Amino acid sequence: MTGLAVVSGALKQLVVISGKGGTGKTSVAAALAQLAGKAGPVVTADCDVEAANLALVMGGGDDTSEPFMAGQRAHVDPDRCIGCGLCVEHCRFEALSSDPIPTVDPLACEGCGVCALVCADDAVSFTENQAGWSLQRSTPVGPLVHAQLGVAQDSSGKLVASVRQRAKEVAEQEGIELVIVDGPPGIGCPVHAALTGCDLVLVVTEPTASGEHDLARVLELVAHFRMRAVVLINKYDLAPEVAERIAGLAERSAAPVVGRIPFDRAIARALAEGELPFHLPAFAAPLAEAWQAIRKSLRG
Repeated sequence: MTGLAVVSGALKQLVVISGKGGTGKTSVAAALAQLAGKAGPVVTADCDVEAANLALVMGGGDDTSEPFMAGQRAHVDPDRCIGCGLCVEHCRFEALSSDPIPTVDPLACEGCGVCALVCADDAVSFTENQAGWSLQRSTPVGPLVHAQLGVAQDSSGKLVASVRQRAKEVAEQEGIELVIVDGPPGIGCPVHAALTGCDLVLVVTEPTASGEHDLARVLELVAHFRMRAVVLINKYDLAPEVAERIAGLAERSAAPVVGRIPFDRAIARALAEGELPFHLPAFAAPLAEAWQAIRKSLRG
């Protein structure tokens, strides 16, 4: 038996996104994993690699890790360099400085290759850049795949895709039918990478002007990729009129609202302490209702 408790043996992937940060996306993803985990193991994946904190909520044991390589960094061979300065002159990122032989600032270098292009003495070479680490751990509900960016490294769709693909592989290897992905905020490249191949998108939003605006953008993105979506409104009672506008927007976008979580300071306190407050009806009841609707949609 798996987290879906019946899906004809087919792997299903649920991606939780938000359009903006701070809506409660990670807490909702973790809570759904806990609910699904009552029926069997679930693979969770934290694709919000710039602020990966799903592991803080999911708990579990020590991580296994392997380096994640992305991009290249230039290196100047002092034995071949004649100090002409052309590479310094042409580097638009100001990653090279003459001393008098050019040295490379690895934090500024983008690996674009123009320095090698203008060097007549083949003094510039490139090495792979370690952008971070791919991580995996065991949690009470099943495997968690996540990642950690290195210092001053940018998020990329490649790292997000790596986490998502690894989660899928783990699920297939262990015979687990459900993967729940905590996706990145926004609508950019990392989000596109997280959505690839998913069966259902859950958009977590809040009743604010920015929440409404960003929900519209993310639903447009989901529609562009012809994916099915549902919506959960967090802290809906802080601005009931805005929440109703959001519900209307969701319905017009063929993305039904599957749950509404009220604002409760006790929920906020519990989450701040790393606890999923299922003992609070204001948290547990809406999420249980949402999970039933999501499970039904995934089965369909």
